[in-house]
Amino acid sequence: MPPFTILHVCMGNICRSPMAERLFTLALGNSVYSHSAGTGGWHEGEEMNPPAARQVRAHGGDPDGFAARKLRAEHIESADLILTATADQYDYVTALRPDAADRTFVLGEFGRLLKGVDTSGLPKGDVYERGLAIVRAVAALRGSHPASAKDDLDDPWGRGDQVFGRVAAEIQATVEPFAAMLLER
Repeated sequence: MPPFTILHVCMGNICRSPMAERLFTLALGNSVYSHSAGTGGWHEGEEMNPPAARQVRAHGGDPDGFAARKLRAEHIESADLILTATADQYDYVTALRPDAADRTFVLGEFGRLLKGVDTSGLPKGDVYERGLAIVRAVAALRGSHPASAKDDLDDPWGRGDQVFGRVAAEIQATVEPFAAMLLER
């Protein structure tokens, strides 16, 4: 069985989605495959933006070896959970692959809805099956709590370490409860 796969999406794939990729990897280790891509391809092959890399390091993660890439339909197809930085990127993903709507969320929306998941009905022991069940449970909660502008991550591009730090903290606000739920901590 493949590992539970999380795809992170932002615009350029050098700031928000790589931070999310590496912070999720830090929290979840080899129990998942966390990767990222951008809706625009203008940064393909570039490393993580330096302030984003500093935030990943500050949280104990490793930004080395990252290379930006453009989002492709096959990235979406192979993902069990897709987390976008903004509602516009959610729309982009679901326009490419409408069948991915029930497993695609704005990151802040996913974190907010995750709080309402009843963990007593989730499968135990199998990270892949538990991850799929968490995604289904969060999707079921979406109808009564639609995404809002508050769920979007600000684009920190060109805005300095303080903004990058705030965005990293917002990512961590979803990473930590998801890791605890997925890994039964």
